[in-house]
Amino acid sequence: MSSTKTFASQADLEEKKVSFTKLSDNAYAYTAEGDPNTGVIVGDDAVLVLDTQATPVMAQDVIRRIREVTDKPIKYVLLTHYHAVRVLGASAYQPQQIIASQDTYDLIVERGEQDKASEIGRFPRLFRNVESVPAGLTWPTLTFTGKMTLWLGKLEVQLLQLGRGHTKGDTVAWLPQQKILFSGDLVEFDATPYAGDAYFKDWPATLDNIAALKPEKLVPGRGAALTTPEQVKAGLAGTRAFIADVRAAVEAGVAAGKDLNAVYKDTYARLAPKYGKWVIFDHCMPFDVTRCYDEVTQYPDPRIWTAERDRQMWAALES
Repeated sequence: MSSTKTFASQADLEEKKVSFTKLSDNAYAYTAEGDPNTGVIVGDDAVLVLDTQATPVMAQDVIRRIREVTDKPIKYVLLTHYHAVRVLGASAYQPQQIIASQDTYDLIVERGEQDKASEIGRFPRLFRNVESVPAGLTWPTLTFTGKMTLWLGKLEVQLLQLGRGHTKGDTVAWLPQQKILFSGDLVEFDATPYAGDAYFKDWPATLDNIAALKPEKLVPGRGAALTTPEQVKAGLAGTRAFIADVRAAVEAGVAAGKDLNAVYKDTYARLAPKYGKWVIFDHCMPFDVTRCYDEVTQYPDPRIWTAERDRQMWAALES
């Protein structure tokens, strides 16, 4: 770690190669070497897009690839959670409905504006042409609690809340007929989980609930599409291990009476050999350790990140 490390990922300017992977006649994964993924479900009569990209201009590339495989209308957008990088491109699709869990809706009410400013400041490359984002926030038009089923003709799409993890509002999309799961940021693959708004204690059980569905293919929030049961197990195991390792290191530091700065440096050193090559490791670790330290000490629920809090935290931990 260096005192000259650039704030968050402001220095990350390298464009990533996009892949559009066909998982079945109904399911596609838009991935970009560890940048945020978008899922696409093509039903008999409509298309559902899961997570939108960060701006309407960036979403146009998703739309272009959808149009290479179908001319069916994009009727639905699903927000797997509330983070700006996942939701601010929604207007490009002109959907009939924007769907989210009620918990996600509540988080947008509580902290949407602050999160928007915070995320854009952290990682400018992921908000290319940010001026194309409409004023205000992306608001769901349809919410649910627990489970909702969409029928795209004869294709069953289950929208499920399987537990808290990445946020309290996390939603997955499940195609039970084909055993294909879209996990949002509950699962990552060769990419560091961002856990600044997470529930470390709950996340492993939520991953167990995903595993219980026995998905044969899975689209993670970041990283390549997982196209075999073996790859799915590896994605689940990697995410679970990272969350458990962060929590174990933080708990050990707290038990030893160490402050956040010392706990961060110890945790970083402990995890870097195993996870340091994962995408956005340096970006995520200060946020992840801060949130875990909060949860272990005095804040059961995540505190709101603001652009000011981001910079104060970064200066304190990276100094």
